Amino acid sequence: MTNPQAAAHGRRPALMLALATLGFAVNFWAWALLSPLGPRFKELLGLSAGQQALLVAVPVIVGSLGRIPVGALTDRFGGRVMFPLVSAATIVPVLFIGLFGQTSMVALLIGGFFLGIGGTVFAVGVPFVNAWFPPHRRGLAVGIFGAGMGGTAISALTTVPLVRSGGATAPFLLTAVVLAGYAVIAWLVLRDAPGRTVATASMVSRMAATLKLPITWQACALYAVAFGGYVAFAVYLPAYLQTGYGLELADAANRMAGFVVLAVLARPLGGWLSDRIGPIPVLTGVFVVIACMAGVQALTPSLMPVGTIAFLTMAAALGAGSGATFALVARVAPADKVGAVTGLVGAAGGLGGFVPPLVMGFLYGQFGSYGIGLALLAVTAVATVVLTATAVRALATRPAPAAAGTSD
Repeated sequence: MTNPQAAAHGRRPALMLALATLGFAVNFWAWALLSPLGPRFKELLGLSAGQQALLVAVPVIVGSLGRIPVGALTDRFGGRVMFPLVSAATIVPVLFIGLFGQTSMVALLIGGFFLGIGGTVFAVGVPFVNAWFPPHRRGLAVGIFGAGMGGTAISALTTVPLVRSGGATAPFLLTAVVLAGYAVIAWLVLRDAPGRTVATASMVSRMAATLKLPITWQACALYAVAFGGYVAFAVYLPAYLQTGYGLELADAANRMAGFVVLAVLARPLGGWLSDRIGPIPVLTGVFVVIACMAGVQALTPSLMPVGTIAFLTMAAALGAGSGATFALVARVAPADKVGAVTGLVGAAGGLGGFVPPLVMGFLYGQFGSYGIGLALLAVTAVATVVLTATAVRALATRPAPAAAGTSD
């Protein structure tokens, strides 16, 4: 049924989407602060390569797993409460690291653990945005929100220059100020959609019910490949290009930035296409493309132009697939469990990004080639196509669950 109250607010859904996307970007900026400084901490504190990797990984792991309870809390309390709460809570570890936490590995790990709070904001935004838009517009809306993951690019581009120009505390102080400003604006301006479905059962019972939903596990698998693939390449692509093609670090980093930007821009496109033709054709298409391009790159072609085309095409497909996955969630998940489903799916995507780099590094060490790793990605993508065309399609064609407040 249509929600006339929400429709009557005119431009308010667009404003809520803009503020949610801004909050996503700001919190992801904070979440990614340690990664650009990894080499600096390695030199200053005498860290091993393993310790440096752990330092960077802790916020990402905590932020991924933390989406599970935060998504469930959003179903109960709404984005109007959770956006400013998560933003304000993230200020604490940001200031701790900036002012006190850069003197030892232990302090950085403690700060990094709580910095993971910023990464949970994704599980706040999806149910919040989902409730403001009717089903035929949710794919584009959630895709636009998902582009806020570009906040990690802000961190990558600004953190080291700020340290060089303003000292070790500069990026952390600036980020804390931005977080505080956003938290105030969010508290004053954000509003949950009229008629939003509020979860009333206990978190434990809701999580148990969410785990029983087929969409939860199917979307987890899709997102682990789509967004997990994006995360994996964003993390590992510079090392791959340096080792496999002999590029300089700066050149490899610039190419990785191009990969990230294209994936971020393609995410709303995946949502928009899902609104027009449905998420199943989009997901099927993008995983076919990923399988083909990974298969091409497994042969280690020349970087120009074949390798570059393969990687950029994969970037677009991975971004569009990430957007289409949450367009599917928005259509299929029960309205009072969108946050809980989002939390679990978001966690799967974040954690899915850590397996491929480990596999790629191991296989390269064993065989001196990345080809087998990329071939495994192609096989995984083919398996995902089969899953999408069978079980996911069957689920998506069932009658949609009741979605109080924002359904047709």
